[in-house]
Amino acid sequence: MSISASTPALVTEGLTRRFGARTAVDQLTIQVEQGDVYGFLGPNGAGKTTAIRCILGLIRKDAGAVQIFGETDPVRQRQHVGAMVETPHFLPWMSARANLEHAIAYAGQGTSADVDKALQLVGLWGRESERVQTFSLGMRQRLGIARALVGKPRLLVLDEPTNGLDPRGMKEVRDLLQRLARTEQLTIFISSHLLGEIELLCTRVGIIERGRMVAEGEVAELVAGKGAVQEVEVGVDDEAGLRAALADLPGASFEGGLDDGRFRVGLTDGLVVPKLTAHLVHAGLSVDAMVPVQRSLEDLFLQLTSKELT
Repeated sequence: MSISASTPALVTEGLTRRFGARTAVDQLTIQVEQGDVYGFLGPNGAGKTTAIRCILGLIRKDAGAVQIFGETDPVRQRQHVGAMVETPHFLPWMSARANLEHAIAYAGQGTSADVDKALQLVGLWGRESERVQTFSLGMRQRLGIARALVGKPRLLVLDEPTNGLDPRGMKEVRDLLQRLARTEQLTIFISSHLLGEIELLCTRVGIIERGRMVAEGEVAELVAGKGAVQEVEVGVDDEAGLRAALADLPGASFEGGLDDGRFRVGLTDGLVVPKLTAHLVHAGLSVDAMVPVQRSLEDLFLQLTSKELT
């Protein structure tokens, strides 16, 4: 099958998975374009890993459809996908190379040359003859990514690839994924609870809550947030006067006081800082500071979801 450059790498439509009376994945719709590094986010229990398992065909779905590069047949889909779901497991007494050779023999997909290239891509070339039991956690994570790469996938699906790593290990994996996306033209779908890492790594994200998509799009656009609350730190010496002035300005809300004597004001409905400033001055307030608060992906996540981070 010839794949057009405009064909999405991954699409789910109405993906649903139930466990008894509990709906873990609820009418989930995702669209990942070719070339995306797509972050899949959600609180603990939101259904991320269940959705990934449904996408990969590791568990059955109760409803909905999955397309991978336009393919709907699960057997043909698997030819395009490499995956690492949760913590990778290896035979510790065997070498890194032997583990990958064992994996391709089991899967019936890949060659010895593919093993060599995968080890080179993840930075384990030169360590391929060492037993995995001597590897650090970061090296095992990279070996897990190598195993996912052996079949020359177009789409790499990774579930928590930096789980348990120290900051240096997280940076190594992040740099590796950025390099793979750039040099191997891979589309990467990555689930993680490390929002700072996702913000540095991903071009697009989808955020789910209770199995449903609540936001999806370009990271910068979502953080900027059309329709979302922008916050501004306002310096005035009259809290009561500020509250009264804000009550008369549609789209403005008093969000609370700060330790440095400033106050936080929320802006919605297209209200902009110059209009807020003019309104406060017109109300007779002396404004000595007006500082927009830079939002992060974490701020957006906490605004859209109700549970603790995983």
